[in-house]
Parts: sequence; structure tokens; C-alpha cells
Amino acid sequence: MEVGTMVKSAEELVTIADALANPVRIKILKLLCEKEWYVYELAKVLGISRQLLYLHLRKLEKAGLVESELRLEPDDPRAKKYYRAKKFMIVIDNETIKNLEV
Repeated sequence: MEVGTMVKSAEELVTIADALANPVRIKILKLLCEKEWYVYELAKVLGISRQLLYLHLRKLEKAGLVESELRLEPDDPRAKKYYRAKKFMIVIDNETIKNLEV
């Protein structure tokens, strides 16, 4: 979801609401709004496994709230995946609901 993009379908609204319906995902999104994070570092700060973090990140990515980038660092032969929050604004009002495709 990009800034200025309206939610057009009930399915899209449910995807976004589902992504935000978990306190851990809210915390992840808050951290990603502050800066971009490498998965290992983010999992360590949150005190959860990388596998569980990836599940949460996939939901946030599917909702269009975060994006990822795979990078190669000069001092490390392994690619690292970094995540950051996308710019978004969510407004749910009567007009939004009235205009949803259901």
C-alpha cells in the first residue's frame, strides 16, 4: 500500500487489518518505521526466532506495509535480507467502507 492509495476491496482491507491485528507485528512495524533492519538483528531485539519473524514479515509484506531488499556486503560473502517500512497512511471511514468492492 503506497501513500495516497485507497483500499479498494474488502479482501485488501482484511489483509491489512489481519497484518495489524497482532501486537508482535505492530512492534515489528514500529521498529521498521524507525530504521531498516537485517533479519537476524531484528529477531534478536524482539527475542523471537528468525523463522517466526519471517512469518510476521511475510504478513506485513503481503499487506504492503513493509518491503525487503537482498544485499551483498563487501566483508560477508552471504546475502543479507533487510526490511524497512514503506510509506503508508491508513484511513478507514464510512466512505472507504461504502466504496469497497465486495
